[in-house]
Amino acid sequence: MQIQSDGMPYSSHPFYMPLRVISLSGRTNSTTPNIPSTNSSLMIIWDGKGFLEIDGKLHKVMAGSLIALSSSSLLKMEPELQLKGIWIEYSCIPQSKDEDIFINDNSPVHHASTRLTALAGELYSAWIDADKQKPFRVQQLFTQFLVELHSELTSRKERSSSWMEQVTEYIEAHYNEDITRDQMAALAEVSPEHFSRAFRKSIGLSFSAYITLLRIRKAQQRILTSSPNLTTLAHEVGYEEGTYLSRKFKQLVGVSPTAYQNKNKRVVALNYNHTASLRVLEIMPQLGVYSEWQHSLEQVPASKQLQMSEGKFSLLYDSVAAVKPDVIIGYSLPDNKILTPVAPVIELPFMQMSWREQFVLIAEVVNRRQRAEQWLSHYDSLCLTANGLLNHAIGMERGTAIVWEVSSRSAYCFSSSFGRGCQILYGDLGFKPPSVIIEKGITDSGYLEASIEDIVSFPADHIIITSIPSSSEGRQRFTRLLHSKAWKQLDAVRNGRVYILNQGDMFYGFDPLSSQAQLQELLRVMTS
Repeated sequence: MQIQSDGMPYSSHPFYMPLRVISLSGRTNSTTPNIPSTNSSLMIIWDGKGFLEIDGKLHKVMAGSLIALSSSSLLKMEPELQLKGIWIEYSCIPQSKDEDIFINDNSPVHHASTRLTALAGELYSAWIDADKQKPFRVQQLFTQFLVELHSELTSRKERSSSWMEQVTEYIEAHYNEDITRDQMAALAEVSPEHFSRAFRKSIGLSFSAYITLLRIRKAQQRILTSSPNLTTLAHEVGYEEGTYLSRKFKQLVGVSPTAYQNKNKRVVALNYNHTASLRVLEIMPQLGVYSEWQHSLEQVPASKQLQMSEGKFSLLYDSVAAVKPDVIIGYSLPDNKILTPVAPVIELPFMQMSWREQFVLIAEVVNRRQRAEQWLSHYDSLCLTANGLLNHAIGMERGTAIVWEVSSRSAYCFSSSFGRGCQILYGDLGFKPPSVIIEKGITDSGYLEASIEDIVSFPADHIIITSIPSSSEGRQRFTRLLHSKAWKQLDAVRNGRVYILNQGDMFYGFDPLSSQAQLQELLRVMTS
């Protein structure tokens, strides 16, 4: 134990303090590729992929990656690299690289579980939208995040240093090839007998059973999203004959491929956008995630509600497994593969498919394509009527429009791929995004972050504000903006084309149900 000059002992325990929590887009859009830092940092990526250069070494990162950087690390990110997520800077006391338990020179890149990603999102929200009624909320969430991170890194240490992760990644990439237990044992540099024992203990299945599981799950995914020939499908997943695939399929799933394709399926939806799509198709998922706005539309039994952030991911697994779904629908996330033993997971890429495309794909999965086409036809008729009314109220030349979501610390504007009503303004109603946000790269990033005061730097013919700050400090800043000279000089303000809706939860949705409600609300305020 070290002794201070006053005779008091130094604490032997490291202490951690958050210093800054920002959107990762603020870093990736930096004009300088070299990003030194005077503090330790954690990056949590939930969308995008590419390579980062850390202290001269290239590291591959993707959605679900967590990067731990010391204060002496030199991070190089190319300006064109578009990553989305959270950047957390913190101080470790005492300031020693050896004391910081999250810094590992050998491996700065880790996997962030769904739980860690959710906690990072909560921390970011608490940081940008301070609540004076909960002054220790940020510290509480940061500590909770570090405890979870430490627990996961500790539990993975043994596994990641072994051969198991390497083998399972290889199997998942080559499941449709003729790979054998002996080949995998050779890859792992262990005996076949030891491989079998360790594999069953880690995965819960024998090697051959795991190969069969991956092949049948892939076959289910293909059956749900297309109509493949059985023989062709057998070849795709690693079997020589369709009859053999059919036999294996029935052994695992309980019904034949044809019966599976035609049955009314028990569905689990892992996010509220896909839950909303199912409700429009008149399907109640066995479990679904519901937003507050969706709860205002219908009462959902607690037994049908899925809590995505409750405890560890194993609790989510248990909840989903308990309802015995035929299919699970969600966005592409690394942790989805943990649900593979339960049912096939239909993964929809975030920001790469419009809400219409996602809706039609989900309809295909649950055999409701005709219902989806009828609904979209009805929606298109609403858009036709809306455009007629706007022609009368505004004119055929719509001009530019921008959507702002304002929190206590920052403001965010969006592209059509990120929703928030922009998919309607730009895609259905003929408005254009202002050139300034195009020039700043919103098409690739999906959104831009600015200070509340800087909203005036993004002029547009129409300004839509879907939510305003909830804290008193944020409301004061927002009020000062509305009374500022720069704000009053904007064309949209002088022409009476600013629409403050404050319906953030409804505009948060990117699905048919939310889009129809957003269309009606936008039409109401723009024609009143």
